Amino acid sequence: MPAGVSIGYDAVGIREVAAETDVAVTTIFSHFASKEALVFEQDEDFEQRLTQAVTGRAPHEPLIPALRREIQALVRHCTADSTAPVWRMIDASPALRQYEESMRLRHAESLATAIAADLDSPQTTTACRTIARFVIDAYSLAREAADPETAVDEIFQMIEAAWAVTCPSRAFTGTA
Repeated sequence: MPAGVSIGYDAVGIREVAAETDVAVTTIFSHFASKEALVFEQDEDFEQRLTQAVTGRAPHEPLIPALRREIQALVRHCTADSTAPVWRMIDASPALRQYEESMRLRHAESLATAIAADLDSPQTTTACRTIARFVIDAYSLAREAADPETAVDEIFQMIEAAWAVTCPSRAFTGTA
């Protein structure tokens, strides 16, 4: 393809990807469940980082500030100039947007499970699932904002307020 010519994600098949990377199609599928999973190769790392923010924090560290720090780090990473072409590709592809949405729902469920376990709850409560979805959506909204860091701060003020109402004994009482 001539330099500067770009074709969309949906126009490229897995065979072309395999040929370009000089690997067999079966090799690609042994590492990735789908073509979309190739684009979101750090999906599992993202999910693990969020659950680790819950399970790996210091014993007396409040939950929401730990999640805020992790979301801030993830947003900084994904808003770096080098990631702009990938996000443009994702935004332009219905298949990738749909895959990203399914990832967000899965990440929210994993995070809700980690939060419920942190609360010693035998099940994932509606409150845990709601806060988890807010956190996952904070990432998406901040990534798309003109000022991502300010967006994270604004969103987490709302998350903190919701958490304080839901779990007052576990709410963070200091400043962010």
